[in-house]
Amino acid sequence: MNYEQTLDYLFAKLPMFSHIGSAAIRKDLTNTLALCQYLDNPYNKFKTIHIAGTNGKGSVSHMMASILQTAGFKTGLYTSPHLKDFRERIKVNGQLISKEFVSAFTEKIKPLIEKIEPSFFEITVAMAFDYFVEMNVDVAVIEVGLGGRLDSTNVITPEISVITNIGWDHMNLLGNSLDKIAYEKAGIIKQGVPVVVGETTPETRPVFEEVAAKNNASLTIASLKREAMNWQWKNHELIVETASSGKVDHKIFHLDLPGIYQAKNLLTVLETCFQLQQKGWPVTDDNIHKGLRHAKKITGLHGRWEVIHQSPLIVLDVAHNTDGIYQLMEQIEMTEHDQLHIILGMVKDKEIEKVLSLLPHTANYYFTQAHIPRAIDAGLLQQRAQVYHLNGHVYGDVNAAISEAKNKAGKKDLIMICGSVFLVGEVNY
Repeated sequence: MNYEQTLDYLFAKLPMFSHIGSAAIRKDLTNTLALCQYLDNPYNKFKTIHIAGTNGKGSVSHMMASILQTAGFKTGLYTSPHLKDFRERIKVNGQLISKEFVSAFTEKIKPLIEKIEPSFFEITVAMAFDYFVEMNVDVAVIEVGLGGRLDSTNVITPEISVITNIGWDHMNLLGNSLDKIAYEKAGIIKQGVPVVVGETTPETRPVFEEVAAKNNASLTIASLKREAMNWQWKNHELIVETASSGKVDHKIFHLDLPGIYQAKNLLTVLETCFQLQQKGWPVTDDNIHKGLRHAKKITGLHGRWEVIHQSPLIVLDVAHNTDGIYQLMEQIEMTEHDQLHIILGMVKDKEIEKVLSLLPHTANYYFTQAHIPRAIDAGLLQQRAQVYHLNGHVYGDVNAAISEAKNKAGKKDLIMICGSVFLVGEVNY
């Protein structure tokens, strides 16, 4: 099979969570372990950093990969889902996995696919591990797909485990309380492996403390070690001033990921780097500064407060749950603009009403949907939005909505596209 035929086979043959939701989830690691055993357990042949969390885990993964690459490590990066190209999920030093490897791997593993019928995610995890061995990486940053404890990536024993935060998302799969969700995320904590948690709540902190203690794993809460004292936007950068607890040494960091929510992610990244340094990893302060300043450029991360047009200002953001949307609305309030236009599409299994309740009544709305079965019908989304006094028209796809918003918008207006990773992935730019 050539590359296109291989993708057709994988998309058609294997259940995808992004398309069909929870029916695609395998609630144990049996298939992943079988796939890896078939491949001679590739995940044992390179070092890893494991990153989970409700929000921010993608940004933290890319920032860490950028820093490690800047420090001279040949660095693998596994993330999900992809926005436009399947190969975005698997990178080495910022370069996409080769089409040839995707095809050859699928041919190699095909007999086992037919036998055990794994999910799409299970196959991509095994593919990533095999590719990282093929490319002889020094370290791979591995982003958890969903949850942690039963996620396919959780076969690894990393150098360090990272959990960015806990929020309300995927409750149908992870539990209907923050402590239950935290327990699932805490499942990536391994025996004797340090764990960094970005921030906690009264409900989640005892969970992390208990699981870490059981595993004899040192626990550090990043938000208690440092704080973001000040920040500003300048020249498409987020400039953050941080201070360590109990110290007067303030530091300035420039991030090419300009969303203000990256200030929290920065604290998690800095503590993770500190813990690696404590383990003897040669990661210098200069590496950290350079890696953060060029993370987007080095790793190719998109969809995080990404400006794709000026006058009117058009911004993409993959925010899709209550915490993410809340932070996005904070940033919109701080962004100078006349009228606000929000292009919105969501998937059915999110807390749609809670998200809608966070959106401003004064914006012009354009309701649309991604072309996946999980997407909520744009007409139905419009009806549910009207309950919250959010009014607008329905559009067949996101690009039609953008075209209409640009026609209506003044030069000083802001057009925001959000609500779904998959919606952002369908934007033409």
